[in-house]
Amino acid sequence: MKVYRINRGILVEDKGLFYLLEKEDWDTFINDDNLLTKIKHQISGIEPVQDPEYYLKNELLAPAGSQEIWASGVTYFNSKLGREEESKEKGGSNFYARVYVAERPELFFKSMGYRAVGPGGKVRIRKDSTWDVPEPELTLVISSTGKIIGYTIGNDMSSRSIEGENPLYLPQAKTYDGSAAIGPGILVGEGPLPKTTKISLVIRRENKQVFAGEIGIDQIKRRFEDLVSYLYAENSFPHGSLLMTGTGIVPSTDFTLHKGDEIKIEIDGIGTLINTVDL
Repeated sequence: MKVYRINRGILVEDKGLFYLLEKEDWDTFINDDNLLTKIKHQISGIEPVQDPEYYLKNELLAPAGSQEIWASGVTYFNSKLGREEESKEKGGSNFYARVYVAERPELFFKSMGYRAVGPGGKVRIRKDSTWDVPEPELTLVISSTGKIIGYTIGNDMSSRSIEGENPLYLPQAKTYDGSAAIGPGILVGEGPLPKTTKISLVIRRENKQVFAGEIGIDQIKRRFEDLVSYLYAENSFPHGSLLMTGTGIVPSTDFTLHKGDEIKIEIDGIGTLINTVDL
């Protein structure tokens, strides 16, 4: 079952049919430990909509209202290698090697919902950056009590030139207007995602593919529950939160995004998030 945030409320997809829950408040609706049960109850007495594509094409929003968006770093071995490479000349590579094996994960604030970009929107690269990449990430949707209630797709846009210059510059490399894309909707299921779930990334420039990569979520070193536990240990989230779980798809050092590039991220069972790059 999937839930989409739209202009006039919430659109629910269940077994190929779509149901409109008009005038529902997103923050209140999504922050529910028994979300799946509630959704089933609410759609049981209404008729499916006849033209769901209209809502998906014209009213779809990022599935983040008042929720904070956070992110995890160095959760894949590939990410560890990439971070070591980008910061080796500045003496910071050892930090990433150490955090990969440490008990405490790397967690950082990414965005508020109002800064996040939805499906079809424009993500940004910083004007003061020279090396920029997307980071496709499975994203956890978490209630205010710390329960994982769903999954979506996240794009953790990153300036590798700024982060590589000094690890203390991480907030500037990661957090700015248009640095996070989320969507298209939230997958709400009975249990965790299958370990066989794949994440894929395709980048196209002037209608030509310039990068492609794929990885399985079984390559994530951290348990999702552990990431949530550290995030919620000393933080309260009255509307719940979203947590990107890190990337294992790292373009080579000679690749950087250009204005106009199309970024397409797909995760099995969740859907496809497409955005274009702006400055």
